Amino acid sequence: MSDIDTRNTARDTGTDGALMPVQSLAQFQWKNRVVLIFPDQDNAQAARQENLLLGDRSGLEQREIVVLKVVGGSVRALFGAGGDLDVGSLTQDPANGAHRPHTGEFSTFLVGKDGTVKLATRQPISTGELFAIIDAMPMRAAEKSAAGR
Repeated sequence: MSDIDTRNTARDTGTDGALMPVQSLAQFQWKNRVVLIFPDQDNAQAARQENLLLGDRSGLEQREIVVLKVVGGSVRALFGAGGDLDVGSLTQDPANGAHRPHTGEFSTFLVGKDGTVKLATRQPISTGELFAIIDAMPMRAAEKSAAGR
């Protein structure tokens, strides 16, 4: 799919090859994966994305996913705890300029537990596709192995 980018799009620090986490989401680092939804002008694609994700709450919980919707100057937690987020930083591109959504342009981002962007898409993604991407990650495989699943 040309609208889905699964490359790691976080910026390299240039010193030791480590990736910089999305700073405004640092409270979730190593605890949760975060799905950020930026709604379209009429909210149609965003509403579809919300319905797709919230239709499998147990899958979100198993994968320790927090779902956040960024609307104007506010961030609303749709699933999981949103905490006190820096809205200004969130409305800037989480991928450091590579995929910044314009106002009224739908985008969804998956931020991994390591704080880097794992997925950027301009089309709603099914939970099956999202979970397949997450389940293919080494950290998720380790989690499943540790849980004896």
